[in-house]
Amino acid sequence: MPTTKYNHFFSIVLLNSIHPLSKSLNKFLSNTLILSQYKKGDYIVKSGDFCDRVHIIRKGLVRGYFNHNDKEITTWVSVDNELVTSISGYFKKATALENIQCLEDTFTESLSFNDMHFALQNFKEMNHLNRILMEYYYLHAEYRAFMARIPSTKYRYEYFLKITNPEIIKRLPNKYLASLLNMRPETLSRLK
Repeated sequence: MPTTKYNHFFSIVLLNSIHPLSKSLNKFLSNTLILSQYKKGDYIVKSGDFCDRVHIIRKGLVRGYFNHNDKEITTWVSVDNELVTSISGYFKKATALENIQCLEDTFTESLSFNDMHFALQNFKEMNHLNRILMEYYYLHAEYRAFMARIPSTKYRYEYFLKITNPEIIKRLPNKYLASLLNMRPETLSRLK
């Protein structure tokens, strides 16, 4: 996985569109963000590895999954302009519980745990931005938890269509979508 530092960041523009950042924070991010390129099938992190970076997907499709009884169970999917990390690994400095795999060639810009905490301690607008992003991702986690408890495959699929970024629906292969929705691919094909 090649990584490079550079000065014109997609992430800085994206973060400024969510909440305006000071010149000093923009400069800090431009010096600390790292661009990474992954091929389709590559892993950003594997279960059991340490994950010390939060990634903003510049372009690509990424899924989180775990293995249970020799079966891969997809728990979430993210596309362009979204954040990905191992929640338990990143925030607890522990090993990742799930795999984070690229389903397309993917480009990310990432910030280390230490750089994130430095920014939170030294730039007040980073705290505000962090709160906005945490609210967004916490809300989407609630949507996924609610969806997982809908017993009817038909209503689960319909709910998924309402809450999901249309890019995911267009780009996600059926086998991963079926896994995410906790149904067999044949059931998903009938519902579509």
